[in-house]
Amino acid sequence: MQVNEKQEWIPTNPDYDPNKPMQVGGQAVIEGVMMRAPGAVSTAVRRANGQIIVQHQKFKSFTEKHKWLNVPIVRGAIGLIDMMYLGVKTLNFSAEIAMLDVETEKLKSNSIAGNNGSEKKSKPTSNFALVITLIFALAIGIGIFFVFPLYLTTEVFAIEQTAVAFNLTAGAIRIIILLLYMAGISLMKDVQRLFHYHGAEHKSVFAYELKAVLEPNSVKTYSRFHPRCGTSFLLIVAFVAILSFSFLDVILLKLLGTITLPVRLMTHLPFIPIVGGLAYEIIKLSAKHGTTWWGRIIITPGLLLQKITTKEPDTAQIEVALVALRCALGLEDPSKYVLQPDSINIETTSLASKM
Repeated sequence: MQVNEKQEWIPTNPDYDPNKPMQVGGQAVIEGVMMRAPGAVSTAVRRANGQIIVQHQKFKSFTEKHKWLNVPIVRGAIGLIDMMYLGVKTLNFSAEIAMLDVETEKLKSNSIAGNNGSEKKSKPTSNFALVITLIFALAIGIGIFFVFPLYLTTEVFAIEQTAVAFNLTAGAIRIIILLLYMAGISLMKDVQRLFHYHGAEHKSVFAYELKAVLEPNSVKTYSRFHPRCGTSFLLIVAFVAILSFSFLDVILLKLLGTITLPVRLMTHLPFIPIVGGLAYEIIKLSAKHGTTWWGRIIITPGLLLQKITTKEPDTAQIEVALVALRCALGLEDPSKYVLQPDSINIETTSLASKM
């Protein structure tokens, strides 16, 4: 790891070894970036006043805690749930910071207008609420991207007894829904901001992996397209689902003779974690061998989709991503980025206690 000689970084993450190759990953959040390194997660968010706030926490995935689960396919399925929970949690944190800025502006307006400012403060979301949110999000995602394509293919096309044709059609519908969804949300102003931070996250991860100086002017020269992106993962899941469900349907047809929609729902849905685990292994392998001809074939669709889901970040956005990355690695003290009270009276205790 190369560092700027003007800075004195003392690693504080016991799991961080600058001489050991490892993977870091992250996620764009509201006006910020979450970065995950071995043993720790840091989320950096920029407030409306320019201040960067960092939430830092120790974190070990379920497979890190239970080494016997760290086996192919299983680790991917479990890791997907881990990352979804972590993603919802960090998004919730960034939303709380955003709401804090909204409340600050309201209090300022009330102060100017002569109101007493006795509005209710938003409360942080509990872990139980986060779990419920995660379950709800999973249910919606499965309904849209798995159940609906099966239903539509069954009702519109007379190919339900042909394993490969049926799953190719359902898979195509699934991919079309994904592309339309990504293209649609990319038109929203707030989502465009999120995609800029997504680009900043990718550039920072690339710079780290290539042992570059972790400073904005250096990092901005790197690509915003990364083969280990969640966007690429979704596409690979869609392609793996076509092959996996086709194989499953061939077996079912041999055993049952015919397949109905209820049978497909009862067999395909429990198979989703295995599809996710297979997709995880494929994206991991393709990223490692991205310079080979077969590796390029696998990663190219995901990189093309990132033209929608990532945007070129500015220097300030890259700075936020780098703060998250350095804090996650233990190269910078996250306590430097604690929440500071505004000039007017506003409660910050509940958020500050999470840092």
